[in-house]
Amino acid sequence: MAPITCDYEVTSSVPPARLFKAFILDDNLIPKVFPQAIKSVEIIEGDGGVGTIKLITFGEGCHIKSAKHRVDGLDKNNFTYTYTVTESDAFSAELEKITCVIKIEASADGGSICKTSSTYHIKDSVQVTEEQAEAGKEKIKSAKERALAMFKAVETYLQANPDAYN
Repeated sequence: MAPITCDYEVTSSVPPARLFKAFILDDNLIPKVFPQAIKSVEIIEGDGGVGTIKLITFGEGCHIKSAKHRVDGLDKNNFTYTYTVTESDAFSAELEKITCVIKIEASADGGSICKTSSTYHIKDSVQVTEEQAEAGKEKIKSAKERALAMFKAVETYLQANPDAYN
């Protein structure tokens, strides 16, 4: 089955370099500012760069317990981050992996536009029913809402702490 891709954008008043440092590079900030979403991020292999494997433990308010993701690309100059979710207790029997690309660009007003593209890869041997497809769409919508909430929590923190991540 063909992969399913979900693209979305969110704007911020925070400049790209600062937002990238906080939202992408600091694995400890989201657990600090939004612990109900993510409890912890632990590097289990690597140094944080390409090839690093991270274990994300989700907070009490989340129906997902954990996920592993691999860093596939990290461009600190162009504010681009690519990763693949390789394991998660949220994966159904049909889902093989999720690949994500995050690009933070400058907006005309001095802030940022965060563009995200998530691609859900279904296992080749699986035939997805219409009912399963609808359930999958609801999971994607829920994941997008969680990601947006985490983004906004980081943005709020940065606005309240103007000297952080400069």
